[in-house]
Amino acid sequence: MTTGAQTPSTPARPPRSRLRTFLPLGLAAWLVLEIWLLTVVAGASSGLVVFLVLLAGLVLGSVVIKRAGRRAFRNLSEALQQQQSGAVPAAARPNSEGNGLMMLGGLLLIIPGLVSDAVGLLLLLPPVQKAVSRTAERTFERKLREADAGTLGGAFQQARMHRPDGKVVQGEVIRDEPGDAPKEPRPPLTH
Repeated sequence: MTTGAQTPSTPARPPRSRLRTFLPLGLAAWLVLEIWLLTVVAGASSGLVVFLVLLAGLVLGSVVIKRAGRRAFRNLSEALQQQQSGAVPAAARPNSEGNGLMMLGGLLLIIPGLVSDAVGLLLLLPPVQKAVSRTAERTFERKLREADAGTLGGAFQQARMHRPDGKVVQGEVIRDEPGDAPKEPRPPLTH
């Protein structure tokens, strides 16, 4: 079947991103650091102290995640009730933001390790939450500005057609608007 587009004989492999390169190395270094710190603390005090610290992190993280989840569900149900009643939604309450960061902090508390516990405890502090959310928002907006021009719908202009014999034919969606004259003849679609 011909669609008029040339299929590359060997698809070019996209370059590996820095995130995919350094993320496994960072995770490995973090894991080694966590294990080393646990052994240092166990050597300085006892294994029972390390066990109690890890257990306290598990319990505190579970409580934080449960509380943030309940708060998020309550905010969602209130917003849905306001929407159904036709009332104008009230301005965001100051305590309604940061549920995601609280859940992340709780998850870091649950993960065994002293560094993850310290970062998790930091994420529970409101000034740290505000700073992290502002930084994340600015980074997201900058990435959107740097993205290639075009609409989101343009990303979905390619289509794949699955044939009964299992072959996949790539093509392009072309929309004919009423009143537009065809600019050039298209090649026929044959089997």
